[in-house]
Amino acid sequence: MPNHSSSKRNTIKTISKSLSLIFLSQISQKSFADNEPWPQRPIKLIVPFAPGGNTDAIARITAEKLSKIIDQPLIVDNKAGANGMIAANYVAKAAPDGYTFMMAAMPILAILPVITKTGYEPIKDFEPVSIVGTNPFVLAISKSVPANNLKEFVNYVKSNPGKLNYASGGSGSVSHLSAVLFVNRAGLDMTHVSYKGGGPAVADLLGDQVQMYFGNISELTSHATAGNVKIIGVSSEKRSSLIPNVPTIAESGYPGFKTITWNGVVAPAGTPQLIINKLSNAIQEIVSLPDMQTRLQQIGVDHLGNTSNQFKQILAADIKTWSDAAKASNLKVD
Repeated sequence: MPNHSSSKRNTIKTISKSLSLIFLSQISQKSFADNEPWPQRPIKLIVPFAPGGNTDAIARITAEKLSKIIDQPLIVDNKAGANGMIAANYVAKAAPDGYTFMMAAMPILAILPVITKTGYEPIKDFEPVSIVGTNPFVLAISKSVPANNLKEFVNYVKSNPGKLNYASGGSGSVSHLSAVLFVNRAGLDMTHVSYKGGGPAVADLLGDQVQMYFGNISELTSHATAGNVKIIGVSSEKRSSLIPNVPTIAESGYPGFKTITWNGVVAPAGTPQLIINKLSNAIQEIVSLPDMQTRLQQIGVDHLGNTSNQFKQILAADIKTWSDAAKASNLKVD
């Protein structure tokens, strides 16, 4: 009679051995993949807005320079919509293999998540790589306002409580929340007028329908040069090299005041740290190049280039700043 017990034991041993070989093979393959040189194929750099804006321009300049450093093409892929949330959700869910990154704009990670449901968590779902550049905001006033500096403007507003308006590019935008922070800090009584973008806001500033607007340097300097608006403050810690004669808001009586936006590269959470560090180092290298700095400056961007950890600290601080501003402006915080 056949020994069924012995046959069964042999079958179990055979299956066990096969499973062990498969498991060891998988470990070997994973180990090999982890130790592969990176990158070995083109990389996607997702842009959360349509072509033509500052974020898109920064992404294309960065991609061009990085391709030469890492010896692989960076393909810029515009995924516009929902104020950048479509792209952010796409990248948050992408494979963390070092071949998908996003050129993030500060509002997508530091403002939108504190005022609306986004579908992603900025700290949990992304790994910061490096900030390419920053954009300070400028406080511009209508040419009809009888003030030539921040102190004179504040005094004028206080002598006309409730009579003056300030514009923004939309409720919850950086221009809106920057103005909220300043108005509250200075103790001013002004009315907020929300527009669908910076263009209409600037148009009404020029027409004196509004008397104050926090905007990008690039959208206001030409009007200031022509004498149609007055730029009386810069929101960064240091004066802008583009308008060095304009003092910062901090040095004009409001120490510590700072609101800037930035564009930086982020990866899906879980991307290997070796890849994060390599790309961060490459970004720091390219932003140190004079021609890269010149090209960024032409679109109103101050170069930065920092480590992943420094980027993390900035993001955490910005989330707190803009959360406080959103609460102060009575925007809904989910």
